[in-house]
Amino acid sequence: MTGREGDDEHDHGPDCDCPNCGDPRSMDVLDKYLTVWIFAAMTVGVGLGYVAPGVVAPIQEYHLVEIGLILMMYPPLAKVDYRRLPTVFRKWRVLSLSLLQNWLIGPTLMFLLAVIFFSGLVPPFPAHPEYFLGLVFIGMARCIAMVLVWNDLADGSSEYAAGLVAFNSVFQILTYGVYVWFFALFLPPLLGMDALVAGIGAFEITVEQVFRAIALFLGVPFAAGVLTRLGGVRTRGAEWYNEEFVPTISPLTLIALLFTVVVMFATQGDNILAQPTDVLWIAVPLTIYFVVMFLVSFAMGRGIGADYSTTTAIGFTAASNNFELAIAVAVAVFGVGSGVAFATVVGPLIEVPVLLALVHVAIRLQERFDWAGYETGSLGPTEPDVGTDLDPDRTTETDD
Repeated sequence: MTGREGDDEHDHGPDCDCPNCGDPRSMDVLDKYLTVWIFAAMTVGVGLGYVAPGVVAPIQEYHLVEIGLILMMYPPLAKVDYRRLPTVFRKWRVLSLSLLQNWLIGPTLMFLLAVIFFSGLVPPFPAHPEYFLGLVFIGMARCIAMVLVWNDLADGSSEYAAGLVAFNSVFQILTYGVYVWFFALFLPPLLGMDALVAGIGAFEITVEQVFRAIALFLGVPFAAGVLTRLGGVRTRGAEWYNEEFVPTISPLTLIALLFTVVVMFATQGDNILAQPTDVLWIAVPLTIYFVVMFLVSFAMGRGIGADYSTTTAIGFTAASNNFELAIAVAVAVFGVGSGVAFATVVGPLIEVPVLLALVHVAIRLQERFDWAGYETGSLGPTEPDVGTDLDPDRTTETDD
C-alpha cells in the first residue's frame, strides 16, 4: 500500500518506521495503548454515570455526545484529498461490492441474528420484541461516524472511506424506512412470527428523521473537512497543510473518541449496571455481526484484487453501523426509556471495543498477506495540490 498524504510513496510493513504507518512499533503513546485508554474511558464513564447520575442531564442538554462524534470525525475528513472523490465514484467494482455488503449481506445477517436471539423461535432464547426491533434498527442503519476513525487507525484509504460513507448515506436516506418496515413488519409474519410483530406494534419512520441525523453527523464534519482543506491549501499551501496542519489535528480524533466514550457510557451507567445480563445478551449478536461482517467484507475486497487501503475501507464501512441514526429514530418513535432505545444504545457500547480489536486484526492482515499485484481500486499517485484546484482530470488513475 502507499503512504498517506504528505508521505513519500512506499510500501508499509512490519519493518516500516513511518510515523503514519499502522505498525504498532511506529505509533505514539496515545495510538499504541489506545485499547487501554478505551477501556479506561468506558470504566470512567460507567462509574461517573452510576456515582453521579446528575451528569446525564447536562450531557444531554449540551449535546456532548453529538459534539464528541462530530469532533472525532473532523480530522479524518480534513485529511481526504477531495480531488480523488470523482475517481472513487468511478470505481464501479468497489462501489458495487459496497452496495452488496451494506444493503444485502449486512441487513440480512443482522435480521438473522435478531431472529435467533430475540424472536422466540430458537430455543433457549425467549421472545423479546423490543430488542429484536432494536437490532433491526441498528442493522438497517449503515456506516457513518466511527467507521472513519477505525479506517484511519488501520491506515485505510481516507478517500474511499469518505466516498463510500457518502455513497451509502444518500442511499440510506431513501431506503432506511423501507428496510426497517420490510425486516421488522413484513418479513416476520411470513416466517411465523406474528406474535412478535404484535408485540412490536405499528410505527412509522419518516425520511425527515433519517435526513436530519445524516445531515448532522455526516454533513457538518464533511463540510468542515472540505472547507478546511480548501482554505488551508489556498492560504498556506499544500506542503504546510499536509506536513504541519494535518499532523496537528490528527490527535483530536482519538481525544474526541475517548471523550465520546466517557460521556456515552456515563449516560448509560445506571442501565448497564442495573441490567448487565441484558447488555451481555444484546452484545453477543452484535459482536458476531461486527466480526463476521468485517472478515467477510475484507475477504471480498481482497477477492476482487483490491489493495490493502481499499480493502480496509471496504471492510470497515461494511462492519460499522450508523448507531446515531438508530438511536435517534428509536427515541423519536418509542421514547428514551423503551427497550428498543436501550438496545440501540448498547450498539455503540459494543462497537467501540470490538471495532478497535478489528483495527489490530486489519494491521496484522496487512503484515501477513502479500499485497503485491493487488491494485483494484487503487487511486494511484496525484500531482501536489495547487491552490484550490479540485479538478479530477489531474489524477493519473485508470477506471476499474
